[in-house]
Amino acid sequence: MAHLKPSISEVDPIWHRICDEAEEAIAAEPLMGGLIHSGILHHQTFEGALAYRLSMKLASSEMSEQILREIADAAYMADPSLAAAARADLVAIYDRDPACHRFMQPILFFKGFQAVQSYRLGHWLWQNNRRDLAYFVQMRVSEMFGVDIHPAARIGKGIMIDHAHSVVVGETAVVGDNVSMLHSVTLGGTGKEDDDRHPKIGDGVLIGAGAKVLGNIKIGHCSRIAAGSVVLEEVPPMKTVAGVPAKIVGEAGCSQPSITMDQLLGN
Repeated sequence: MAHLKPSISEVDPIWHRICDEAEEAIAAEPLMGGLIHSGILHHQTFEGALAYRLSMKLASSEMSEQILREIADAAYMADPSLAAAARADLVAIYDRDPACHRFMQPILFFKGFQAVQSYRLGHWLWQNNRRDLAYFVQMRVSEMFGVDIHPAARIGKGIMIDHAHSVVVGETAVVGDNVSMLHSVTLGGTGKEDDDRHPKIGDGVLIGAGAKVLGNIKIGHCSRIAAGSVVLEEVPPMKTVAGVPAKIVGEAGCSQPSITMDQLLGN
């Protein structure tokens, strides 16, 4: 008699929680049923839902959602680290943003999360020498979300871009893990040089609204950049800088400023 191997379904606590939240949301607001079903409950996996959502947001008359969905599905299948980073970003937003009350919110509504995941798709295309498609994704992210991240930039996981309006990240920029930044942040160059010309942001850094970090400079881990600052020189780890041009004004105030989101300079 043949023996069948028992099938063991993969455990994905984040996806299961998102689906539970989706069911509750539809019960509370039936008019959202169509959007939530198509965006979440119609899909078997987190990756499938994310690929669908990104394709819908990035599609245009020049590139259909079907083509973009196929590209995203291929990317998630080829590189599991993309979905792992998306999960880390999702948890980061839920933990740090007091306006986020459910895991499903960033997928459906938060353009910061959607922009970063779209960048990750463009970066995957860039790394696989599909440069024109990567530029197309960058263009659509800028048009749709007001976020312009070059697909060659390297960004870690556990990233939160709050409000995510007018954010610019240059080609040779590097952003570490567990970084938080607010709207109108620029990680840019200082001229027309075409070599390594953009900032290197360490792990756990908090960058306040409107801050500009310019040039190939290092921002030490777990440091804070105050809102409206213009940073032109290297920042040591675990310091707070403020002003135009930015100067060290004290310690970081805590061990992980990007997680506590404490932006008060007196702390």
